[in-house]
Amino acid sequence: MALRLPAIERKEQVLDVALAVFAEKGFHDTSMNDIAEAAGVTKPVVYQHYESKRALFLAIIDHVGDRMIDVLTAATSGLADGHAQVEAGTIAFFKWVERDKNAFKFLFDSGTRNDEEFTIAIRKVLDRSAEVIAPLIAIDLDPIHVRTLAHGVAGASEGVARFLINNNISFNGEQIGKQIANLLWAGLRGVDSE
Repeated sequence: MALRLPAIERKEQVLDVALAVFAEKGFHDTSMNDIAEAAGVTKPVVYQHYESKRALFLAIIDHVGDRMIDVLTAATSGLADGHAQVEAGTIAFFKWVERDKNAFKFLFDSGTRNDEEFTIAIRKVLDRSAEVIAPLIAIDLDPIHVRTLAHGVAGASEGVARFLINNNISFNGEQIGKQIANLLWAGLRGVDSE
């Protein structure tokens, strides 16, 4: 039996354990029993904190999205130079992926795209990440075009991370982050402002 934790700590523990289980097995192949067993608690304890598997999954989407966006924001705030911001943000993203593959797999590979409610929740996370990226694109374009480019930057980084993880390729987050940042920066510099 697990150590008795204060409710807030137990809720956080269940969230973290569920993240790992969902990242490994996906939503449909994971049961609340699986999560309870992995957390070392009973199923009723899991239900005390989350009313359903769906509610838990949605809470994890928000939690992981918040962590990813916090990493990007912390890395880029205080930097005035556009290239430095793009590089810092891209490196921070890849270091986050390197450090927390389960979080990345959960957000982008756990079957979330096959469920409308999950797709909407993921889309909100992606829109929020584009909001963080858009100000880093120092090109004189209308806001919708800049936002479109921000989604392109996010998609390129996601695609590279997905390729590395899905193929079990070992990588250094700092190194791959710099390489992708250089690619993105060169591409952004080539965007015509007309």
